[in-house]
Amino acid sequence: MEPSTIALIIIGIMMLLFISEYIPLATTSILACLAMAIFGVIPFTTAFAGFGSDIVFLMAGMITVGNALFETGAAPLFGKKIISLVGTNEKVFIAALIVVAIPISAFLSNTATAAIMLPLAASSIGASGGKLTKKNTYMIVGMAAVTGGGLTLVSSPPQLIAQNLLETGGHETMGFFDIGMFGLPLFALLLVYSLTIGYRLQKKAFDFEETLEAPAPSQADGSAPYLKVYSKVEIARMCISVAVLVLCVAGFVSEIWSPGVIAMLGAAVCIASGCISQKKAYDKMDWTTLIIFGSSFGFAAGLEQSGAGLLIAQGTITLLGDAVTPWLLCAVLALIAVLLTNFMSSTACAALLLPIGIFSAIELGYDVRSVAMAVAIAASIGYATPMSTPPMTMTLAGGYRFKDYIKMGGLFNILAYLLIIALFPLVLNL
Repeated sequence: MEPSTIALIIIGIMMLLFISEYIPLATTSILACLAMAIFGVIPFTTAFAGFGSDIVFLMAGMITVGNALFETGAAPLFGKKIISLVGTNEKVFIAALIVVAIPISAFLSNTATAAIMLPLAASSIGASGGKLTKKNTYMIVGMAAVTGGGLTLVSSPPQLIAQNLLETGGHETMGFFDIGMFGLPLFALLLVYSLTIGYRLQKKAFDFEETLEAPAPSQADGSAPYLKVYSKVEIARMCISVAVLVLCVAGFVSEIWSPGVIAMLGAAVCIASGCISQKKAYDKMDWTTLIIFGSSFGFAAGLEQSGAGLLIAQGTITLLGDAVTPWLLCAVLALIAVLLTNFMSSTACAALLLPIGIFSAIELGYDVRSVAMAVAIAASIGYATPMSTPPMTMTLAGGYRFKDYIKMGGLFNILAYLLIIALFPLVLNL
């Protein structure tokens, strides 16, 4: 049996196990990687290479920094301040999270945006007295971070890959904000969706019991924990944890080192300074998130290296024939990109599809830049699975099941796809 066929069978079985949750999600992810290696689709070293990824270390580091903010008491104080500004109406809070994510995600990677926004959301949720919930906000934060990948040339890898291919091929390139003609309407769609259909869907579909953080102990007089009188040592540790978060954000912006290095350095400082103990850092680590994301590289590599992804793409283009219109070519390539990016990294998806799209545009005499932009934006909007992008994986901390992503993120993925293909004639030179 061809490796590409084996890879597709493994992905199909993995999907069934994810949806049924017959076994834990993390275990399914590990088994999928093992199957790719055992059946010769990819080498064992490739199957588990994702656990050495810089993004895995970024996740682990920022989870620890976020937990340190809670341990020192800084997060409840932040949360109280945010709540004093936006209140405890959950819809208003969700809208505020989306709006705040826009300027951050325009200039940072969507992963870094999620790493910054999730601790801020958690601090407000913890200080809300149960009026705000993780399950109704975390996935939205991840979706906002993903959507931010379509705002500027530097906010997501697919458009950078597209720009490089256009430049090296001697074609017209994209401007810094050109992709934002898709990104801003997508943000508007997310805002409307999150406050209407999406919010009602969450309230109905997310029927699991939320795991609440244990509240900080109140004072002897019964006053709230955020009014606690802190000792000098506690204040110092609180200041250190806040400084670490600020310096991490500055590091992400300046790109002085890789995001993983910056995040792990921040985590090390938090542990070394006593902001959080090593034992608590281990105990509070979201291991499921790390395992699923680390494993996602394995089955993504299986799709890519076996030729299964290429087979799907080329077969679809062949079926369209030479008489395909520019809009239909872009719409079909975008559909393939949306489907694939939910199971492999957006970078791998773009690297796979962009050469096919550019070659097809040249052969058919269509505008190459337009086709490249269509593929790039579509490769950046994966919402339907927790392994689609790092921001969506990080939201697993909200306690979601695989089917929750299909319901909430899947519906938005369909709407987002329909929106971008409707914008193609207005934005692209078709």
